[in-house]
Amino acid sequence: MPTPSPVLRRTLHALAVALALTSLVPLGTTAADARAGGGGSFGSRGARTFSAPGFTRTAPGGAAPIQRSETPLPGYGGAPAGAAPSRGFGFGSGLAAGLLGAGLFGMLGGGNGFGLLPLLLIGGLAFFLFRAFRNRMPGLAGGPAFGSGPTPFGAGAGGMGGRPAQRPNTVPLAVTPQDFDAFESALVDIQTAYGREDLAALGRHVTPEVFRNFERDLGENRARGVHNDVADPRLLQGDLAEAWREGATDYATVAMRFSLRDITVERATNRIVGGDPSRPTESAELWTFRRDRGGAWLLSAIQQTR
Repeated sequence: MPTPSPVLRRTLHALAVALALTSLVPLGTTAADARAGGGGSFGSRGARTFSAPGFTRTAPGGAAPIQRSETPLPGYGGAPAGAAPSRGFGFGSGLAAGLLGAGLFGMLGGGNGFGLLPLLLIGGLAFFLFRAFRNRMPGLAGGPAFGSGPTPFGAGAGGMGGRPAQRPNTVPLAVTPQDFDAFESALVDIQTAYGREDLAALGRHVTPEVFRNFERDLGENRARGVHNDVADPRLLQGDLAEAWREGATDYATVAMRFSLRDITVERATNRIVGGDPSRPTESAELWTFRRDRGGAWLLSAIQQTR
Protein backbone atom coordinates (compact mmCIF):
# COMPACT_ATOMS: atom_id res chain seq x y z
CA MET A 1 0.00 0.00 0.00
CA PRO A 2 1.57 3.35 -1.01
CA THR A 3 2.57 5.75 1.76
CA PRO A 4 0.43 8.94 1.81
CA SER A 5 2.26 12.09 0.83
CA PRO A 6 3.12 14.62 3.56
CA VAL A 7 0.52 17.05 2.20
CA LEU A 8 -2.19 14.37 2.31
CA ARG A 9 -1.22 13.38 5.83
CA ARG A 10 -1.43 16.97 7.00
CA THR A 11 -4.80 17.43 5.28
CA LEU A 12 -6.21 14.29 6.92
CA HIS A 13 -4.85 15.46 10.25
CA ALA A 14 -6.57 18.82 9.84
CA LEU A 15 -9.86 17.17 8.94
CA ALA A 16 -9.67 15.00 12.05
CA VAL A 17 -9.08 18.08 14.17
CA ALA A 18 -12.02 19.80 12.46
CA LEU A 19 -14.34 16.91 13.26
CA ALA A 20 -13.21 16.94 16.88
CA LEU A 21 -13.81 20.67 17.17
CA THR A 22 -17.30 20.51 15.71
CA SER A 23 -18.25 18.14 18.52
CA LEU A 24 -17.66 21.03 20.93
CA VAL A 25 -20.55 23.02 19.48
CA PRO A 26 -23.87 22.20 21.20
CA LEU A 27 -26.68 21.28 18.84
CA GLY A 28 -30.40 21.42 19.43
CA THR A 29 -32.28 22.43 22.56
CA THR A 30 -31.86 20.56 25.81
CA ALA A 31 -34.65 20.00 28.29
CA ALA A 32 -33.03 22.55 30.59
CA ASP A 33 -33.40 25.18 27.84
CA ALA A 34 -37.16 24.74 27.51
CA ARG A 35 -38.19 27.25 30.16
CA ALA A 36 -38.95 30.92 29.54
CA GLY A 37 -35.87 32.50 28.03
CA GLY A 38 -34.53 29.25 26.60
CA GLY A 39 -31.25 29.48 28.50
CA GLY A 40 -30.19 32.64 26.61
CA SER A 41 -28.94 36.10 27.56
CA PHE A 42 -30.98 38.85 25.93
CA GLY A 43 -32.86 42.08 26.47
CA SER A 44 -31.89 45.54 27.65
CA ARG A 45 -30.54 47.00 30.90
CA GLY A 46 -30.62 50.64 29.89
CA ALA A 47 -27.21 52.30 30.03
CA ARG A 48 -25.78 49.15 31.63
CA THR A 49 -26.85 46.71 28.92
CA PHE A 50 -23.27 45.89 27.96
CA SER A 51 -21.79 46.22 31.46
CA ALA A 52 -21.48 43.32 33.88
CA PRO A 53 -23.78 43.42 36.93
CA GLY A 54 -22.35 42.91 40.40
CA PHE A 55 -21.45 39.51 41.84
CA THR A 56 -23.80 37.94 44.37
CA ARG A 57 -23.95 34.87 46.59
CA THR A 58 -26.51 33.37 44.23
CA ALA A 59 -24.34 34.08 41.16
CA PRO A 60 -20.74 34.14 42.47
CA GLY A 61 -19.34 33.73 38.97
CA GLY A 62 -21.18 36.74 37.62
CA ALA A 63 -23.36 37.02 34.53
CA ALA A 64 -22.80 36.08 30.92
CA PRO A 65 -22.87 39.06 28.54
CA ILE A 66 -26.13 39.89 26.79
CA GLN A 67 -26.11 38.29 23.33
CA ARG A 68 -29.18 39.91 21.76
CA SER A 69 -30.39 43.40 22.52
CA GLU A 70 -32.27 46.20 20.83
CA THR A 71 -30.12 48.68 22.73
CA PRO A 72 -27.55 50.28 20.38
CA LEU A 73 -23.96 49.24 20.87
CA PRO A 74 -21.84 52.08 22.31
CA GLY A 75 -20.17 54.04 19.53
CA TYR A 76 -22.44 52.67 16.77
CA GLY A 77 -25.02 55.45 16.65
CA GLY A 78 -28.57 54.19 16.54
CA ALA A 79 -27.82 50.79 15.04
CA PRO A 80 -29.47 47.99 17.05
CA ALA A 81 -27.18 45.46 18.65
CA GLY A 82 -27.44 41.82 17.68
CA ALA A 83 -24.95 40.74 20.30
CA ALA A 84 -22.90 42.12 23.13
CA PRO A 85 -19.30 43.13 22.44
CA SER A 86 -17.03 40.12 22.50
CA ARG A 87 -15.29 39.51 25.81
CA GLY A 88 -12.70 37.14 24.36
CA PHE A 89 -13.06 33.93 22.45
CA GLY A 90 -14.95 31.00 23.93
CA PHE A 91 -13.29 27.66 24.52
CA GLY A 92 -13.92 26.24 21.05
CA SER A 93 -12.94 29.33 19.08
CA GLY A 94 -9.89 29.89 21.28
CA LEU A 95 -8.72 26.35 20.62
CA ALA A 96 -9.23 26.81 16.90
CA ALA A 97 -7.27 30.06 17.01
CA GLY A 98 -4.41 28.25 18.73
CA LEU A 99 -4.36 25.57 16.06
CA LEU A 100 -4.40 28.24 13.37
CA GLY A 101 -1.42 29.90 14.99
CA ALA A 102 0.46 26.63 15.17
CA GLY A 103 -0.19 25.89 11.50
CA LEU A 104 0.73 29.39 10.38
CA PHE A 105 4.00 29.53 12.26
CA GLY A 106 4.86 26.05 11.10
CA MET A 107 4.25 27.03 7.48
CA LEU A 108 6.24 30.27 7.71
CA GLY A 109 9.07 28.63 9.57
CA GLY A 110 9.36 25.69 7.23
CA GLY A 111 8.45 23.28 9.99
CA ASN A 112 5.74 20.64 10.20
CA GLY A 113 2.76 22.99 10.21
CA PHE A 114 -0.52 22.04 8.62
CA GLY A 115 0.14 23.71 5.27
CA LEU A 116 -2.08 26.05 3.27
CA LEU A 117 -5.02 23.75 2.47
CA PRO A 118 -5.49 22.47 6.03
CA LEU A 119 -5.02 26.03 7.25
CA LEU A 120 -7.91 27.18 5.07
CA LEU A 121 -10.06 24.32 6.33
CA ILE A 122 -9.42 25.18 9.96
CA GLY A 123 -9.87 28.87 9.21
CA GLY A 124 -13.37 28.16 7.94
CA LEU A 125 -14.06 26.00 10.98
CA ALA A 126 -12.82 28.73 13.33
CA PHE A 127 -15.25 31.17 11.72
CA PHE A 128 -18.08 28.65 12.10
CA LEU A 129 -17.24 28.07 15.76
CA PHE A 130 -17.01 31.77 16.48
CA ARG A 131 -20.42 32.42 14.92
CA ALA A 132 -21.92 29.42 16.69
CA PHE A 133 -20.73 30.51 20.11
CA ARG A 134 -21.75 34.14 19.50
CA ASN A 135 -25.24 33.18 18.35
CA ARG A 136 -25.83 30.36 20.80
CA MET A 137 -29.08 30.52 22.76
CA PRO A 138 -27.77 29.27 26.03
CA GLY A 139 -33.52 31.41 29.17
CA LEU A 140 -34.04 31.17 35.90
CA ALA A 141 -29.73 28.29 40.69
CA GLY A 142 -27.73 29.36 49.42
CA GLY A 143 -29.57 31.55 51.39
CA PRO A 144 -33.21 32.49 51.74
CA ALA A 145 -35.69 33.63 49.11
CA PHE A 146 -36.69 37.27 48.67
CA GLY A 147 -37.72 38.87 51.93
CA SER A 148 -37.87 35.61 53.91
CA GLY A 149 -35.73 33.88 56.50
CA PRO A 150 -33.21 35.36 58.93
CA THR A 151 -31.04 37.03 56.27
CA PRO A 152 -32.46 39.99 54.31
CA PHE A 153 -32.50 39.74 50.54
CA GLY A 154 -29.30 40.86 48.85
CA ALA A 155 -27.55 42.18 51.98
CA GLY A 156 -26.62 45.28 49.95
CA ALA A 157 -26.38 46.17 46.29
CA GLY A 158 -23.65 44.41 44.41
CA GLY A 159 -23.66 41.31 46.60
CA MET A 160 -20.18 39.89 47.20
CA GLY A 161 -18.71 42.13 44.53
CA GLY A 162 -19.56 45.34 46.39
CA ARG A 163 -21.31 48.31 44.87
CA PRO A 164 -20.69 48.64 41.13
CA ALA A 165 -19.16 51.86 39.89
CA GLN A 166 -21.81 54.47 39.16
CA ARG A 167 -22.35 55.07 35.43
CA PRO A 168 -22.93 58.51 33.96
CA ASN A 169 -26.54 59.69 34.13
CA THR A 170 -27.48 56.97 36.63
CA VAL A 171 -28.01 57.15 40.38
CA PRO A 172 -28.23 54.32 42.93
CA LEU A 173 -31.72 53.08 43.74
CA ALA A 174 -33.03 51.74 47.05
CA VAL A 175 -35.05 48.54 46.58
CA THR A 176 -37.78 47.74 49.10
CA PRO A 177 -39.14 44.43 50.41
CA GLN A 178 -42.25 45.09 48.31
CA ASP A 179 -40.05 45.26 45.23
CA PHE A 180 -38.47 41.90 46.08
CA ASP A 181 -41.94 40.40 46.48
CA ALA A 182 -42.80 41.74 43.02
CA PHE A 183 -39.68 40.11 41.52
CA GLU A 184 -40.55 36.74 43.06
CA SER A 185 -44.14 36.97 41.84
CA ALA A 186 -42.91 37.87 38.36
CA LEU A 187 -40.68 34.79 38.27
CA VAL A 188 -43.65 32.54 39.02
CA ASP A 189 -46.11 34.36 36.76
CA ILE A 190 -43.77 34.56 33.75
CA GLN A 191 -42.70 30.92 33.89
CA THR A 192 -46.31 29.79 34.33
CA ALA A 193 -47.55 31.96 31.45
CA TYR A 194 -44.74 30.73 29.21
CA GLY A 195 -45.65 27.10 29.93
CA ARG A 196 -49.27 27.86 28.99
CA GLU A 197 -48.21 29.85 25.90
CA ASP A 198 -50.32 32.67 27.31
CA LEU A 199 -49.05 35.67 25.35
CA ALA A 200 -51.52 38.05 26.95
CA ALA A 201 -50.24 37.19 30.43
CA LEU A 202 -46.62 37.43 29.30
CA GLY A 203 -47.28 40.86 27.86
CA ARG A 204 -48.40 42.12 31.27
CA HIS A 205 -45.10 41.18 32.92
CA VAL A 206 -42.36 41.86 30.35
CA THR A 207 -41.13 44.68 28.13
CA PRO A 208 -42.00 44.63 24.42
CA GLU A 209 -38.44 43.53 23.60
CA VAL A 210 -38.57 40.51 25.93
CA PHE A 211 -42.08 39.75 24.68
CA ARG A 212 -40.80 39.56 21.10
CA ASN A 213 -38.13 37.06 22.20
CA PHE A 214 -40.68 34.89 23.99
CA GLU A 215 -43.12 35.12 21.08
CA ARG A 216 -40.42 34.01 18.65
CA ASP A 217 -39.40 31.08 20.88
CA LEU A 218 -42.99 29.90 21.21
CA GLY A 219 -43.46 30.22 17.45
CA GLU A 220 -40.40 28.07 16.84
CA ASN A 221 -41.85 25.46 19.20
CA ARG A 222 -45.10 25.42 17.23
CA ALA A 223 -43.17 25.02 13.99
CA ARG A 224 -41.35 22.03 15.52
CA GLY A 225 -44.62 20.52 16.72
CA VAL A 226 -43.78 20.73 20.43
CA HIS A 227 -44.69 22.83 23.44
CA ASN A 228 -43.07 23.42 26.81
CA ASP A 229 -44.92 22.32 29.91
CA VAL A 230 -43.61 24.38 32.84
CA ALA A 231 -45.03 23.76 36.31
CA ASP A 232 -44.34 24.52 39.96
CA PRO A 233 -41.82 27.37 39.56
CA ARG A 234 -40.39 28.20 42.97
CA LEU A 235 -37.75 30.68 44.08
CA LEU A 236 -35.02 29.07 46.18
CA GLN A 237 -32.63 31.98 46.64
CA GLY A 238 -32.29 35.57 45.50
CA ASP A 239 -29.76 38.39 45.71
CA LEU A 240 -29.74 41.96 44.48
CA ALA A 241 -26.87 42.55 42.05
CA GLU A 242 -27.48 46.25 41.42
CA ALA A 243 -30.26 48.82 41.23
CA TRP A 244 -30.20 52.28 39.69
CA ARG A 245 -32.28 55.06 38.17
CA GLU A 246 -31.97 56.57 34.71
CA GLY A 247 -34.10 59.66 34.36
CA ALA A 248 -37.68 58.56 35.04
CA THR A 249 -36.90 54.82 34.79
CA ASP A 250 -35.82 52.49 37.60
CA TYR A 251 -33.77 49.32 37.01
CA ALA A 252 -32.98 46.39 39.29
CA THR A 253 -30.91 43.31 38.44
CA VAL A 254 -31.45 40.31 40.71
CA ALA A 255 -29.80 36.89 40.74
CA MET A 256 -32.33 34.12 41.26
CA ARG A 257 -31.95 30.41 41.81
CA PHE A 258 -35.21 28.57 41.28
CA SER A 259 -36.69 25.16 40.62
CA LEU A 260 -39.46 24.06 38.27
CA ARG A 261 -40.79 21.04 36.45
CA ASP A 262 -39.91 21.55 32.82
CA ILE A 263 -40.73 19.12 30.02
CA THR A 264 -41.09 19.30 26.25
CA VAL A 265 -44.18 17.59 24.82
CA GLU A 266 -45.00 16.60 21.25
CA ARG A 267 -48.21 18.37 20.30
CA ALA A 268 -49.67 15.66 18.05
CA THR A 269 -49.20 12.74 20.46
CA ASN A 270 -48.73 14.40 23.86
CA ARG A 271 -45.56 12.33 24.15
CA ILE A 272 -42.78 13.67 26.37
CA VAL A 273 -39.69 14.26 24.24
CA GLY A 274 -37.56 16.17 26.75
CA GLY A 275 -37.23 16.52 30.50
CA ASP A 276 -38.45 14.43 33.44
CA PRO A 277 -41.91 15.27 34.85
CA SER A 278 -41.04 13.62 38.17
CA ARG A 279 -37.84 15.56 38.78
CA PRO A 280 -37.72 19.35 39.19
CA THR A 281 -34.72 21.09 37.69
CA GLU A 282 -32.79 23.97 39.24
CA SER A 283 -31.44 26.95 37.35
CA ALA A 284 -29.77 30.25 38.17
CA GLU A 285 -30.16 33.43 36.14
CA LEU A 286 -29.96 37.19 36.54
CA TRP A 287 -33.17 39.00 35.70
CA THR A 288 -33.30 42.74 35.16
CA PHE A 289 -36.55 44.57 35.81
CA ARG A 290 -37.43 48.11 34.76
CA ARG A 291 -40.12 50.39 36.08
CA ASP A 292 -41.22 53.63 34.52
CA ARG A 293 -42.38 56.29 36.93
CA GLY A 294 -45.79 55.36 38.27
CA GLY A 295 -45.73 51.94 36.59
CA ALA A 296 -45.10 48.32 37.55
CA TRP A 297 -41.86 46.33 37.35
CA LEU A 298 -41.44 44.60 33.97
CA LEU A 299 -38.83 42.00 33.02
CA SER A 300 -36.42 43.69 30.58
CA ALA A 301 -33.47 41.27 30.37
CA ILE A 302 -32.35 37.74 31.24
CA GLN A 303 -28.71 36.74 31.67
CA GLN A 304 -27.23 33.34 32.35
CA THR A 305 -24.78 32.84 35.19
CA ARG A 306 -21.17 31.94 34.52
